[in-house]
Amino acid sequence: MSKPMEYNRDAMDMLRATSRTFFIPISRLPADLKEAVTSAYLCMRAIDEIEDHPQLPSEAKVTLLRSISETLQKPFTADELVAPLKPYQSLLPEVTLRMGEWAQLAPESVQPEVYSRTAVMAEGMAGWVIKGWQVRTEEDLDDYTFYVAGLVGLLLNDLWKWYDGTEADEDLAVGYGRGLQAVNIIRNREEDLSRGDVDFYPDGWQAEDMFQYARRNLAMADAYTDSIQSKPVLDFCKIPLTLAHGTLRAIEAGETKLSRVAVKKLVQKIIGE
Repeated sequence: MSKPMEYNRDAMDMLRATSRTFFIPISRLPADLKEAVTSAYLCMRAIDEIEDHPQLPSEAKVTLLRSISETLQKPFTADELVAPLKPYQSLLPEVTLRMGEWAQLAPESVQPEVYSRTAVMAEGMAGWVIKGWQVRTEEDLDDYTFYVAGLVGLLLNDLWKWYDGTEADEDLAVGYGRGLQAVNIIRNREEDLSRGDVDFYPDGWQAEDMFQYARRNLAMADAYTDSIQSKPVLDFCKIPLTLAHGTLRAIEAGETKLSRVAVKKLVQKIIGE
């Protein structure tokens, strides 16, 4: 059963405020699938804001992320999920403080998948906070990008199968998430370095090494998308992937990011196909 229109509108407003990339493809999904993907995105965005918060102490991040992970692995109420956040409500953004609402947005029949994947992500993020985000090797990078993005691909796989039986390769799904994240790492390189000792480039890697890593995973993302037959699912997957390819080309050409005009043109081209 779909949620009340006001509830859906509130969630979509939050989605619009937190993601330029995903708002458009999610907004075009059929109703039940839209609720499921919106719930998944906002839950994962909520914990990402904890992991990435510039003022929250590391000890608090670990405590909050592990509390959320544990709560999601058992029956819970919305209040129980967000209660540990209250001491930090002056620091945390609205998308995080309202995670209990976003968790309940998903249709009940697919909530276990949303909760399970988000719980694994939260625990993995806590582990990387403890490590101080010290990426030394490509294996470290694979591990980090799995927890913050590969799991997104796996959860999307869960949602596609729940919606219309679409079966997609799990390794390619992880590559889809990793490819998008690798482009984000390249785009946010200077900002990450300005935070101090946070550096997602493995030791000895230059820009071209990270570009190659991104290209390898985007090639898997292309294969993932090419394998999908369901039109709603395909339409969703193509938009973020096309924007990731466009962003990578723009950065290679010396730009800092894809311009709003370029984003609009690429999206219009996809929608018009």
